[in-house]
Amino acid sequence: MAPPDPGMISSAYRARRGLLIYLGVLAAGSSLFEGLLLRAGDSIRNHVELVLPLMWMPAVAAVVARLVLRDGFKDVSFRWGGRRGFQMAITGWLFPVAVGTVAYGLAWSTGLALFKTPAVPGLPAVTAPIDALCLLLAIRLSIGVVIAAIAAAGEEIGWRGYMLSRLIEAGVPCPIFVSGLVWAAWHLPLILGGVYASGPYPILSACLFVVAIVAQGFVLARLRLASGSVWPAIIGHSAWNATIQGVFDFSTISPSSGPWVGESGILVALTMFAFAWPFMRGTWPAYRAPGVPLVRTAA
Repeated sequence: MAPPDPGMISSAYRARRGLLIYLGVLAAGSSLFEGLLLRAGDSIRNHVELVLPLMWMPAVAAVVARLVLRDGFKDVSFRWGGRRGFQMAITGWLFPVAVGTVAYGLAWSTGLALFKTPAVPGLPAVTAPIDALCLLLAIRLSIGVVIAAIAAAGEEIGWRGYMLSRLIEAGVPCPIFVSGLVWAAWHLPLILGGVYASGPYPILSACLFVVAIVAQGFVLARLRLASGSVWPAIIGHSAWNATIQGVFDFSTISPSSGPWVGESGILVALTMFAFAWPFMRGTWPAYRAPGVPLVRTAA
């Protein structure tokens, strides 16, 4: 067996150093804002002034790691990625609609959760429930995604724009799975503290949320790697927040009163896993930027 290339070893070592810096800054900054949210003691929806900087902490951590190691910012990859980038962006945009339609549709049709006709802000009342739902969905998928991207971009610049590629370069086993676990763990204090996506049983909510978020992590990672662009991941993340939270939860009576729907609901977790399964299977291309392969280095 040929000895490993010294350049590859150096690259893996550098990636591990970057990960240590990234995770250290992320933990320090996130603990501050999560602590303030937990101290407030009510839903994070009432504290945008804390949620927005928290969601930008992954990006801040990535910037610090890049500056310390002088890595530059090109591999964040804000290039669109041409036709493949467009295809991946559309996939990310529509994916949460498919998950929400199946999961919440099952809950509403079986009585596990109750549907309510959503009020469409700023527009005349629509009498037909399906018309109101579709109108709200159209608004959230357009204007709503743009607004949600203001916060979601902060996460994706960190999670998929930095951490994922460094996990691959560092030779970490199952890097997409590991990135999903880190992403899920970042949310857990808020769930266990009862201020975010927490149903009547916080531990159960946390477990279900991990299943759903790790599965979603595979989807967003594949969109990012296959396109070589961070935009499909930002769009997919933004569309999830805009539609699941802003349409399906908004059209459900007390979604947090039971374990079936919501971001930590049983049906949402199972549907997400089922829909994400094709993204977990097979061989996918991995690009650092459009047309630039991302090569896994030696350990």
